[in-house]
Amino acid sequence: MGTPTTRPATLDDVARAAGVSRATASRVLGGYGFASPAARDRVTAVAERLGYVPNTAARALVRGAGVRLVVAVSGADATILDDPYVDRVVSAAARVCAPQGVGVALEWLPLSTLSGLRRLGEDRSVCGVLLVNTTAAVLAAVPAGLRGRVVSIGTGSPAVPSFDVDNAAGADAVLRHLYAGGRRRIAMVTGPRWLSCAERSVTTYQALMRAAGLPVRLVTGDFTAARGGRAAVEALTRWPDTDAIYAASDATALGAIAALRGRGFRVPHDVAVAGFDDIPYAAVSSPTLTTATHPVGLIATAAATAVLQGRRVPPSTAFPSALVARESA
Repeated sequence: MGTPTTRPATLDDVARAAGVSRATASRVLGGYGFASPAARDRVTAVAERLGYVPNTAARALVRGAGVRLVVAVSGADATILDDPYVDRVVSAAARVCAPQGVGVALEWLPLSTLSGLRRLGEDRSVCGVLLVNTTAAVLAAVPAGLRGRVVSIGTGSPAVPSFDVDNAAGADAVLRHLYAGGRRRIAMVTGPRWLSCAERSVTTYQALMRAAGLPVRLVTGDFTAARGGRAAVEALTRWPDTDAIYAASDATALGAIAALRGRGFRVPHDVAVAGFDDIPYAAVSSPTLTTATHPVGLIATAAATAVLQGRRVPPSTAFPSALVARESA
């Protein structure tokens, strides 16, 4: 025969042993509502004696506080959820939420319809929302019921505070590094043009090129390696004298390097390549990738903490980005 096990004490067990109703025991252990001092003393003593562990999720639902933080990612289709950037946001948020007994859920917000935001605002299980790939349309669609419980990782507004990286400064540092290395015909592979926060680096690139009297050469990308490879080939086909490619993400840059080397170009001798993000693979790729830092973990941690603590934060918080010079440029 196996050794008999003792089941965990339930709220009903505590109420029965303390001689009170289940509702009274719930109010005492949940720390809300009225109960007489005598009832509080009995319930507390019995709960301690029985080793009762409250169900924090159930208690949060009763209070309407919610038990899950939703990372809502905007995109044209659900493949946006496969972006490694999203993985890093979810991972950081989970580290913040787990000690609080809060789960993390991932949802796709189709660009064609933003009704999902209204549903999240009405869902009592949702304690807050982190918006990723935020657009002006997304900000406008945030329901009043979510105000104070939503932050954006990217573009924000007075009603929806944002946490992001200063990618304009990062782009500036990388582009100046390319210029200092003698590169004068620099093409840029952008991020998705519908994503407003990605346009900051484009604006920086255009301003620097024009100030230096250099040609502006833009090819639209989507932060993926596959598109980065095709965009690099497109840039060299349109402008054969291109001597450097600045990519809006490391994945894009690594795709560009692979495509260029596959067509006989030497990196960086023929064409220098630089990215943005400083993902772990950037330091061990061949050649190692020149890039700028993007502290996704710190950004997502700050955003999740702000939501869980319900504290007021500045409308916009930008984390610094710094050049990481390596072999590819």
